[in-house]
Amino acid sequence: MAYSRVLRTDVIIVGAGVAGMSAALHASGMRVVMVTKAAFGSGGASPLAQGGVAVALGPRDSFEEHTTDTLVAGAGLCREDVVRTITSEGSRRIAELVAWGVDFDRRPDHEFDLGREGAHGRNRIVHAAGDATGAELVRALCSAVTASSRIDILEHHLVVDLLLERGRVVGAVAVGRDGRPVLLMASTVVLATGGMGQIFAATTNPVEATGDGLALAAGVGARLAGMEFVQFHPTALEGPERPLALLTEALRGEGAVLVDDRGERFMKTKHPLAELAPRDIVARAITARRRLGRKVFLDATSIAGVSDGRFPTVAEICRRQGLDPSRDLLPVTPAAHYHMGGIVTDLDGRSSVAGLRACGEVGFTGLHGANRLASNSLLEAVVVGSRCGEDLAKTAAPAPRPEGVPVDITESSWLGESDSRWVVDELRTIMDKGAGVERTQGSLRTAVNRLRELRREASSSKGEAAHMMRVAAMILKAAETRTESRGAHFRADVPWSSPCWLQDLVFEGDLLMPPHVVQPTVAVG
Repeated sequence: MAYSRVLRTDVIIVGAGVAGMSAALHASGMRVVMVTKAAFGSGGASPLAQGGVAVALGPRDSFEEHTTDTLVAGAGLCREDVVRTITSEGSRRIAELVAWGVDFDRRPDHEFDLGREGAHGRNRIVHAAGDATGAELVRALCSAVTASSRIDILEHHLVVDLLLERGRVVGAVAVGRDGRPVLLMASTVVLATGGMGQIFAATTNPVEATGDGLALAAGVGARLAGMEFVQFHPTALEGPERPLALLTEALRGEGAVLVDDRGERFMKTKHPLAELAPRDIVARAITARRRLGRKVFLDATSIAGVSDGRFPTVAEICRRQGLDPSRDLLPVTPAAHYHMGGIVTDLDGRSSVAGLRACGEVGFTGLHGANRLASNSLLEAVVVGSRCGEDLAKTAAPAPRPEGVPVDITESSWLGESDSRWVVDELRTIMDKGAGVERTQGSLRTAVNRLRELRREASSSKGEAAHMMRVAAMILKAAETRTESRGAHFRADVPWSSPCWLQDLVFEGDLLMPPHVVQPTVAVG
């Protein structure tokens, strides 16, 4: 099939969430094409983010305290220099967001109304519209992007391949819903595609979160790390909706508690912070209760105004399922929520492959370590996305005119098509059973073998299904290799941490490099 169009620009940004839009807006003077699988402003995880942005703005807070909390949550695998840089830049980026038109919640004295979430020692969560922070950020940033004459949007297109020439990424191939391919050429491609939660059946991630950026980067030999670390949010609302609706951690920050169907508040015996313990601890405690046949509920009835304006997103989610959080106990279950792993980059989004950058959840800066601290995700997206755009404005070269660009490609399929649906359903079953909240050598080995068979049976699958299988294989390989428990990676057969695993497992493309071999991570792209 021949290309329906050929577009040349300075920068291609794949993804249109907070990270991608921050990069586009800061790439001053650069012509940008943003490629998104959904309608611009409506897809991805960013509009769904409820909690807020973690920033040390309180009078008794400091970025040093924020750094300490982040390092503790990361269980020894955070890069302290990265953590310090990102936490220290937070206040400046919040000011920029306000300038873009983001309307954060304020107290009567006009200071930010700071909330608190799990594993934070201070109230430092800047939020908007109560529990609709992501939607407000997307609204304001979309408005700014739309107003820019140098940024074009390509909606409803899936990037299926990156073009590599002489070791440098020089463009991408995107396919529309109609199957017609578009060739995009640029000096730099920025992957801002978000996470991969859709490879699990139980996830809070939107339908677009199929690991596309991870698979694309692996395809051109980029370094990836931390693939085994999948954060399961403890409190997804159990019910018929797919993806599962998230009940923000801010509810627990305001006093909501976890109880089982006997009324026992069990978290007080599990961790000194009880319901505000790190997410992996809370998720495992809920999983343990459920394994015993107990149901688990979030009790938010003590929170004033929980149903009448303070948490409007939660109230609407519950209303759709016939629940009132001011009266009813809310059934909850852990669900895949955030991936700490990603494309290894520096703080400007540069990957190990020239011409390729990444920012947001798809990237791996070393901020999150083995377990992301609540609301550090939007912080990283804004800081690294903005820095990436600023650096591009200084360094981007004219779009190349490479030799040997392929004239034809094979038609690709999207996840929704019938020939891929059975593959994805089987993949989710494999991942839920083999690499969920708790893993073992046996569960992982079974999953590896079943996935190998699935990839052989579905060798003709393309698009999202192929991306998902590729990413799942890397997650399973890393999880099987890391024979310890650390942060979000919990091995029930080795439920302890070992100092010999204070290192990242690094992939070069799809190849896992030998553990204990120090891999240089200086980005060149």
